[in-house]
Amino acid sequence: MNHHPEPVVTTAQGAVRGLRQEDGTAAFLNIPYAAPPLGAGRFAPPEPHEPWVGVRDATVPGPNAPQSERKLGSIDMAPYFGTGWSRGEDYLTVNVWTPAVAQSDLPVMVFVHGGGFVAGSTRSAMYDGSAFARDGVVLVTLNYRLGIAGFLDLPGAPANRGLLDVVAALRWVRENIAGFGGDPANVTLFGQSAGATIVGGVLATAEATGLFRRAIVQSGSGLGAFSTEQAARVTAAAAEALSIEPHVDAFADISDERLVEAASQLAGIDLRTETHGDPLIGLSPFSLVLDTQPAASVAAGLAADVDLLVGTNTEEGNLYLVPVGKYATSTAADVDEAAARSHPDPARLVETYRKSRPEASYAELRSAIMADALFGAGSRALAGAHAAHPESATYAYEFAWRSQALDGELGATHAVELPFVFDLADRPEL
Repeated sequence: MNHHPEPVVTTAQGAVRGLRQEDGTAAFLNIPYAAPPLGAGRFAPPEPHEPWVGVRDATVPGPNAPQSERKLGSIDMAPYFGTGWSRGEDYLTVNVWTPAVAQSDLPVMVFVHGGGFVAGSTRSAMYDGSAFARDGVVLVTLNYRLGIAGFLDLPGAPANRGLLDVVAALRWVRENIAGFGGDPANVTLFGQSAGATIVGGVLATAEATGLFRRAIVQSGSGLGAFSTEQAARVTAAAAEALSIEPHVDAFADISDERLVEAASQLAGIDLRTETHGDPLIGLSPFSLVLDTQPAASVAAGLAADVDLLVGTNTEEGNLYLVPVGKYATSTAADVDEAAARSHPDPARLVETYRKSRPEASYAELRSAIMADALFGAGSRALAGAHAAHPESATYAYEFAWRSQALDGELGATHAVELPFVFDLADRPEL
C-alpha cells in the first residue's frame, strides 16, 4: 500500500508536490523554468526564476502564454490548442510525468507544442504525458512565449524569444530532471508543427549543443524561418496596428491584451519578396527569424552529434482546406494561387505537380502544393542536411493513416498523428 501518495521533488528553485495517478505514475504540473515575462521583460531573454520557500503545489494546471482561441472551421481544435488564454503571469512552466521519482536513469522526452507560433499550451488535453510515463519515459511539456512577445523581430530585443524559452526549459531539464527519475544525458527533444520548426531552430542553435541527444521533427520545416526583410514587414505592420514606433521600448508599454489583438490583425500578411516565398504561405505572421535556414545550419555541421527523426503526414494540406469548406470547391485558380504563395516560378511548379499526379483533382493538387510548401520541402531539406553527417543517425517517416472525419475528406492531414503519439486515440473527444 502507498503511504506517500503525493510525491515531492526538490528542484534548484525549491520543492514541488505532484499528483500520484491511479496507475502509479506521477504528474507535476505548472513548474516554473524561468521568471515570469513581465513588462519590458516580455521582450528580453528568459531569466532564472526566483527560489521559493516551502513546497509548491504542482497538482493543478497553470496559466499559459497570452493568445486568442484558435478556430478552424468545422473542427473542434480545443484538444490541440486548448481553449485560449488562461491568464496568469507565471506561465513559463513545464509539466512533468514520470513513472517513478526514485529512479535516476529513465529516458526523457521534451515536447514543444504547435499552434502557428500564436496558440497552444501545456493545458491542451492532447498533451497528457501519462502514457509515456506508463511506458517508462519521463515526459516534459512546456509553455513558451507566443505571437508578438515570442517571435516579433524588434529592434532592441533579441530575436526568437520563444525559441530562447525552449532552450531555457532544456537547461532546466538538464539541471533538475534527475530528481524526477530522468537521465539528463538521455534527452529527446520533439515537437509538432510550429513546435517542430522550433525544434529545427534549436538544432541550429549553438547555445543548445549538449542539452539533448535526439530530436524528432513532426510536420515542421527546416526552411520555415523568415528572412530579416520579411520579419521587418511584420514588425512594421504590428507597430502600425498599435500606432506606435517599431522599437522594443514602445512595445514594452503595451498590454498583453492589445498585443494579442494586434497579432490577430496581422493574419494573411503577404511576405513574399523577389527572392523568397512565404514559408508559411500566409497562415501565420510569425515564425523564427534567421539569416540562415535551420537546414543550412545543420548541413554546416550543427547538430551533427544528435540523432534525428523527421517526418510528415500524407495529406498535410487538407487541414487548411477541408474544415473551412475550401477543399471540394478548389479551382485551377486556387491551385495557381497556392503555387504563387510558395514559389518564384508558380507556373513551372504547377506543371511539375501535374506531371507527377496526372489523375489529381484541383483539390488534391492544391493540398499537395500547400503541404510541400509548409512542411514537405523543409522536412526533406532538414533530413538531407543531417544525413550528410554520418556520425549520427537520420530517420524519416511518413504518417499515412487516414482520419474518417468530415466524410473521410480530412484524411492523413496535419496533426492527425498526435493522438497516436500520446496514445490517446481511444478518447472520444480527440
